Amino acid sequence: MDISLLNQIVYIVGEITLVLILGIFFIALVMVCLAILSIRRGRIYFPSFLKAGMVLLEGLTRAIFRLFGLEDNQVHSFFIQLHNTMNKKAFEGVPVTERAIFLPQCLRSSRCPAHLTPEGLKCKCCGLCTIGAWRPVFERMGYRVFSVPGSSFIKRMVRKYRPRAIIGVGCLAEVKEGLEMSDKLGLISMGVVTLKDGCVETLVNWDDVLEIAVLGVDPSRIPPDLPPGDQVPAS
Repeated sequence: MDISLLNQIVYIVGEITLVLILGIFFIALVMVCLAILSIRRGRIYFPSFLKAGMVLLEGLTRAIFRLFGLEDNQVHSFFIQLHNTMNKKAFEGVPVTERAIFLPQCLRSSRCPAHLTPEGLKCKCCGLCTIGAWRPVFERMGYRVFSVPGSSFIKRMVRKYRPRAIIGVGCLAEVKEGLEMSDKLGLISMGVVTLKDGCVETLVNWDDVLEIAVLGVDPSRIPPDLPPGDQVPAS
Protein backbone atom coordinates (compact mmCIF):
# COMPACT_ATOMS: atom_id res chain seq x y z
CA MET A 1 0.00 0.00 0.00
CA ASP A 2 1.19 3.49 -0.83
CA ILE A 3 2.71 5.18 2.24
CA SER A 4 0.97 8.49 1.46
CA LEU A 5 -2.41 6.71 1.23
CA LEU A 6 -1.77 4.97 4.56
CA ASN A 7 -0.88 8.30 6.16
CA GLN A 8 -4.12 9.81 4.85
CA ILE A 9 -6.16 6.92 6.29
CA VAL A 10 -4.44 7.26 9.68
CA TYR A 11 -5.03 11.03 9.60
CA ILE A 12 -8.74 10.61 8.76
CA VAL A 13 -9.20 7.96 11.45
CA GLY A 14 -7.49 10.24 13.95
CA GLU A 15 -9.75 13.15 13.00
CA ILE A 16 -12.89 11.01 13.30
CA THR A 17 -11.75 9.71 16.70
CA LEU A 18 -11.07 13.26 17.92
CA VAL A 19 -14.48 14.45 16.70
CA LEU A 20 -16.18 11.52 18.44
CA ILE A 21 -14.35 12.21 21.72
CA LEU A 22 -15.20 15.91 21.58
CA GLY A 23 -18.80 15.06 20.64
CA ILE A 24 -19.20 12.66 23.56
CA PHE A 25 -17.69 15.21 25.96
CA PHE A 26 -19.99 17.95 24.61
CA ILE A 27 -23.08 15.73 25.00
CA ALA A 28 -22.03 14.82 28.54
CA LEU A 29 -21.49 18.52 29.35
CA VAL A 30 -24.91 19.47 27.98
CA MET A 31 -26.45 16.64 29.98
CA VAL A 32 -24.80 17.75 33.20
CA CYS A 33 -25.90 21.35 32.65
CA LEU A 34 -29.50 20.18 32.10
CA ALA A 35 -29.31 18.01 35.21
CA ILE A 36 -27.97 20.86 37.36
CA LEU A 37 -30.67 23.19 35.99
CA SER A 38 -33.29 20.53 36.77
CA ILE A 39 -31.98 20.07 40.32
CA ARG A 40 -31.96 23.81 41.04
CA ARG A 41 -35.38 24.52 39.55
CA GLY A 42 -37.07 21.35 40.78
CA ARG A 43 -38.25 20.47 37.28
CA ILE A 44 -36.72 17.83 35.04
CA TYR A 45 -35.88 19.00 31.52
CA PHE A 46 -35.70 16.48 28.63
CA PRO A 47 -35.98 13.40 30.90
CA SER A 48 -35.61 10.83 28.10
CA PHE A 49 -32.38 12.41 26.88
CA LEU A 50 -31.03 12.71 30.41
CA LYS A 51 -31.81 9.13 31.41
CA ALA A 52 -30.31 7.60 28.27
CA GLY A 53 -27.22 9.79 28.51
CA MET A 54 -26.64 9.17 32.22
CA VAL A 55 -26.81 5.42 31.68
CA LEU A 56 -24.47 5.41 28.68
CA LEU A 57 -22.01 8.00 29.96
CA GLU A 58 -22.29 7.49 33.71
CA GLY A 59 -18.57 7.63 34.50
CA LEU A 60 -17.92 10.74 32.42
CA THR A 61 -21.00 12.59 33.66
CA ARG A 62 -20.12 11.77 37.27
CA ALA A 63 -16.65 13.29 36.75
CA ILE A 64 -18.17 16.44 35.24
CA PHE A 65 -20.69 16.64 38.09
CA ARG A 66 -17.75 16.67 40.52
CA LEU A 67 -16.15 19.51 38.56
CA PHE A 68 -19.37 21.48 39.10
CA GLY A 69 -19.24 20.72 42.83
CA LEU A 70 -22.01 18.09 43.00
CA GLU A 71 -21.52 15.09 45.28
CA ASP A 72 -22.42 11.50 44.33
CA ASN A 73 -25.40 11.61 46.71
CA GLN A 74 -26.89 14.55 44.81
CA VAL A 75 -26.34 12.75 41.51
CA HIS A 76 -27.96 9.55 42.84
CA SER A 77 -30.93 11.51 44.18
CA PHE A 78 -31.40 13.15 40.81
CA PHE A 79 -31.13 9.80 39.02
CA ILE A 80 -33.90 8.36 41.23
CA GLN A 81 -36.11 11.41 40.70
CA LEU A 82 -35.50 11.16 36.96
CA HIS A 83 -36.27 7.43 36.95
CA ASN A 84 -39.53 7.98 38.85
CA THR A 85 -40.57 10.76 36.48
CA MET A 86 -39.90 8.57 33.45
CA ASN A 87 -41.82 5.59 34.89
CA LYS A 88 -44.77 7.43 36.45
CA LYS A 89 -47.20 7.06 33.54
CA ALA A 90 -46.35 3.39 32.97
CA PHE A 91 -46.64 2.69 36.71
CA GLU A 92 -50.11 4.26 36.81
CA GLY A 93 -51.24 1.88 34.09
CA VAL A 94 -50.40 -1.29 36.04
CA PRO A 95 -53.27 -2.73 38.15
CA VAL A 96 -52.47 -2.55 41.84
CA THR A 97 -52.90 -6.32 42.16
CA GLU A 98 -49.88 -6.68 39.84
CA ARG A 99 -47.64 -4.48 41.96
CA ALA A 100 -45.36 -5.15 44.92
CA ILE A 101 -43.63 -3.05 47.57
CA PHE A 102 -40.20 -4.02 48.87
CA LEU A 103 -39.22 -2.57 52.25
CA PRO A 104 -35.72 -2.90 53.73
CA GLN A 105 -35.41 -4.87 56.96
CA CYS A 106 -33.50 -1.95 58.49
CA LEU A 107 -36.83 -0.12 58.98
CA ARG A 108 -37.78 -2.54 61.76
CA SER A 109 -37.08 -2.07 65.45
CA SER A 110 -33.93 -3.55 66.95
CA ARG A 111 -36.31 -5.54 69.19
CA CYS A 112 -38.40 -6.82 66.26
CA PRO A 113 -39.90 -10.25 67.06
CA ALA A 114 -40.42 -11.16 63.39
CA HIS A 115 -38.50 -14.12 61.96
CA LEU A 116 -36.88 -14.34 58.56
CA THR A 117 -38.70 -16.66 56.14
CA PRO A 118 -38.05 -17.59 52.50
CA GLU A 119 -40.24 -14.58 51.62
CA GLY A 120 -38.56 -12.12 53.97
CA LEU A 121 -39.64 -10.95 57.40
CA LYS A 122 -43.21 -11.73 58.46
CA CYS A 123 -44.36 -8.64 60.34
CA LYS A 124 -46.19 -9.32 63.61
CA CYS A 125 -47.62 -5.77 63.80
CA CYS A 126 -46.19 -5.46 67.32
CA GLY A 127 -46.12 -1.66 67.28
CA LEU A 128 -42.36 -1.33 67.77
CA CYS A 129 -41.93 0.26 64.32
CA THR A 130 -44.05 1.88 61.61
CA ILE A 131 -44.04 -1.13 59.27
CA GLY A 132 -46.83 -2.77 61.26
CA ALA A 133 -49.05 0.31 60.84
CA TRP A 134 -48.43 0.85 57.12
CA ARG A 135 -48.12 -2.66 55.74
CA PRO A 136 -51.87 -3.39 56.16
CA VAL A 137 -52.68 -0.10 54.39
CA PHE A 138 -50.83 -1.15 51.25
CA GLU A 139 -52.12 -4.72 51.43
CA ARG A 140 -55.72 -3.46 51.64
CA MET A 141 -55.02 -1.45 48.49
CA GLY A 142 -54.00 -4.68 46.74
CA TYR A 143 -50.21 -4.62 47.00
CA ARG A 144 -47.96 -7.51 47.93
CA VAL A 145 -45.63 -6.15 50.61
CA PHE A 146 -42.28 -7.68 51.48
CA SER A 147 -39.67 -6.80 54.12
CA VAL A 148 -36.44 -8.12 52.68
CA PRO A 149 -32.75 -8.13 53.65
CA GLY A 150 -31.32 -7.87 50.14
CA SER A 151 -31.66 -7.98 46.36
CA SER A 152 -31.56 -11.80 46.23
CA PHE A 153 -34.92 -11.89 48.04
CA ILE A 154 -36.35 -9.33 45.63
CA LYS A 155 -35.33 -11.42 42.63
CA ARG A 156 -36.81 -14.53 44.24
CA MET A 157 -40.16 -12.86 44.93
CA VAL A 158 -40.24 -11.35 41.45
CA ARG A 159 -39.70 -14.80 39.94
CA LYS A 160 -42.38 -16.32 42.17
CA TYR A 161 -45.15 -13.71 41.99
CA ARG A 162 -44.21 -11.96 38.72
CA PRO A 163 -45.31 -8.40 39.55
CA ARG A 164 -45.26 -5.98 36.63
CA ALA A 165 -44.42 -2.96 38.78
CA ILE A 166 -42.65 -2.48 42.10
CA ILE A 167 -41.88 0.21 44.66
CA GLY A 168 -38.47 -0.10 46.26
CA VAL A 169 -37.56 1.59 49.55
CA GLY A 170 -34.00 1.90 50.80
CA CYS A 171 -30.94 4.11 51.13
CA LEU A 172 -29.68 6.07 48.13
CA ALA A 173 -27.23 3.45 46.89
CA GLU A 174 -29.66 0.56 47.39
CA VAL A 175 -32.51 2.31 45.58
CA LYS A 176 -30.30 3.31 42.65
CA GLU A 177 -28.98 -0.25 42.31
CA GLY A 178 -32.50 -1.63 42.70
CA LEU A 179 -33.89 0.58 39.95
CA GLU A 180 -31.10 -0.49 37.62
CA MET A 181 -31.76 -4.15 38.49
CA SER A 182 -35.48 -3.66 37.82
CA ASP A 183 -34.75 -2.25 34.39
CA LYS A 184 -32.74 -5.38 33.57
CA LEU A 185 -35.61 -7.57 34.82
CA GLY A 186 -38.12 -5.67 32.68
CA LEU A 187 -40.02 -4.26 35.67
CA ILE A 188 -41.61 -0.85 36.00
CA SER A 189 -40.05 0.48 39.19
CA MET A 190 -40.31 3.50 41.46
CA GLY A 191 -37.91 4.35 44.28
CA VAL A 192 -38.26 5.98 47.70
CA VAL A 193 -35.17 6.88 49.71
CA THR A 194 -35.08 6.47 53.49
CA LEU A 195 -34.70 9.55 55.68
CA LYS A 196 -31.41 8.28 57.07
CA ASP A 197 -28.87 5.64 56.18
CA GLY A 198 -27.88 2.76 58.40
CA CYS A 199 -28.50 -0.88 59.12
CA VAL A 200 -30.75 -0.56 62.18
CA GLU A 201 -33.94 1.42 62.87
CA THR A 202 -33.85 3.66 59.81
CA LEU A 203 -36.82 5.84 58.90
CA VAL A 204 -38.84 6.53 55.78
CA ASN A 205 -41.38 9.21 55.00
CA TRP A 206 -44.44 7.00 54.54
CA ASP A 207 -46.26 9.88 52.84
CA ASP A 208 -43.67 9.63 50.04
CA VAL A 209 -44.33 5.90 49.71
CA LEU A 210 -48.09 6.50 49.74
CA GLU A 211 -47.83 9.24 47.12
CA ILE A 212 -46.38 6.72 44.69
CA ALA A 213 -48.50 3.79 45.85
CA VAL A 214 -51.81 5.56 45.07
CA LEU A 215 -50.84 6.37 41.47
CA GLY A 216 -53.52 4.96 39.20
CA VAL A 217 -55.35 3.30 42.12
CA ASP A 218 -59.13 3.49 42.44
CA PRO A 219 -59.83 5.88 45.37
CA SER A 220 -62.24 3.33 46.82
CA ARG A 221 -59.24 1.04 47.45
CA ILE A 222 -57.41 3.64 49.53
CA PRO A 223 -58.16 3.22 53.27
CA PRO A 224 -59.47 6.45 54.83
CA ASP A 225 -57.85 5.79 58.19
CA LEU A 226 -54.16 6.33 57.41
CA PRO A 227 -51.44 6.21 60.09
CA PRO A 228 -49.28 9.30 60.76
CA GLY A 229 -46.78 9.88 57.97
CA ASP A 230 -43.46 10.47 59.73
CA GLN A 231 -44.05 9.58 63.35
CA VAL A 232 -42.47 6.57 64.95
CA PRO A 233 -44.47 4.86 67.69
CA ALA A 234 -42.92 5.06 71.12
CA SER A 235 -41.14 1.86 72.08
